[in-house]
Amino acid sequence: MLGISEFFVALVVFLLIVQFLKLQWAGRRLPSGPTPLPFIGNLWLLGFKLHLETLEKLAQIHGNIFTLWLGESPVIVLHGFQAVKDGLTTNSEDVSGRPTTPFFDENGNKEGIVMTSGHTWKQQRRFGLMTLRNLGLGKKGLEHRIQEEAHHLVEYLMSERGQPLDPTVSFSQALSNVICAMVLGRRFSTDDETLQQLLKANACLLRPSGILSRRCKDDPTTTFDEGNLIHTILDFFIAGTESTATTLRWALISLVLHPDVQEKVQKELDSVLGPSQLICYEDRKNLPYTNAVIHEIQRYNCIAPIGVPRQCVKDTTLLGFPVPKGTVILPNICSVLSDPEQWETPHQFNPTHFLDKDGNFMSREAFLPFSAGHRVCLGERLARTELFIFFTNLLRAFTFRLPEGVTEINTERILGNLLQPHHYKICAVPR
Repeated sequence: MLGISEFFVALVVFLLIVQFLKLQWAGRRLPSGPTPLPFIGNLWLLGFKLHLETLEKLAQIHGNIFTLWLGESPVIVLHGFQAVKDGLTTNSEDVSGRPTTPFFDENGNKEGIVMTSGHTWKQQRRFGLMTLRNLGLGKKGLEHRIQEEAHHLVEYLMSERGQPLDPTVSFSQALSNVICAMVLGRRFSTDDETLQQLLKANACLLRPSGILSRRCKDDPTTTFDEGNLIHTILDFFIAGTESTATTLRWALISLVLHPDVQEKVQKELDSVLGPSQLICYEDRKNLPYTNAVIHEIQRYNCIAPIGVPRQCVKDTTLLGFPVPKGTVILPNICSVLSDPEQWETPHQFNPTHFLDKDGNFMSREAFLPFSAGHRVCLGERLARTELFIFFTNLLRAFTFRLPEGVTEINTERILGNLLQPHHYKICAVPR
């Protein structure tokens, strides 16, 4: 007869076996992947974090579509250009949800644009697009705001007279002021306390008169309320500030590591643009090498490894596999931008990835830093315009170098919502 201790050991073993078989049964039709453990799934294998190196190794073993278990929740990972493109565009609306599992939805946010799904997301996204257009996206009005902030940034860097500086704060302030000018109707000086609070909180409250009494006020399903308004503005600030500011910080690292590229960009700028000419987004068509370098910066320095995870809003088929409603999809964007089947030298900084044999700019289908499908980045056009105008203004005015006596710069990526560089000092030497 079993004693109490033996009974509990047997019970635990029995429950573990039941749980293991339950996971095996639940995942029998899903893409293969590493064997999950009872209760914790593959979390032990991941070190409880989604490291790109781990996903790369798993893709080499299990292929470009595989299943991970985060606890008892299956997550399908898409790896490489073809898997990500087909997975996000073939049945695009079916995978347009956002995760509701505790692992991905820590704050329970169900407002705004980025983290919402279904009716709320569709209504808020339409409103966001309409607002961006009304504020001048794609027109000279918004471009003028970006040009103005680029001018202020150049003035600030000029005042430093080539001394070592950390560009993190100045870049964030400049990009944040573009959004402030759009949604608040004004820019802030760099020492303004309000701007500092905005940068720290990356949030803002906006209550224009009548904003809550729009044309859908009598619609019982409307999502136009104060909570969604606040979160939509928050989404604008996060997406419109940190993503481009982070890309510019990586850009300077790439330039100081490849001075020949920096010099070639400057020669092209000098030959095409006058020293005081106002730089417009349209000028990219006459600056093929510069445009290629900007694209290569985004490709090589991937800042959003999996973008924002998706969730199936209905039973669907994903690359031939039947996938039930509620399953989380992780598109590995960085694996697309370094896919050896798409890029000649995927792990090297090489602007010729975007140039044809005659030196003309060449777009690439595998260039997907803004993701794809129904949830493609809402602010893609804004980000592209900001990045081009800021980058060209900086390179026309300065040569960027490491401080005297410094021979190396840290290129390791800090894992977070964005892959950010470590803080560094750099000299913006006036030309």
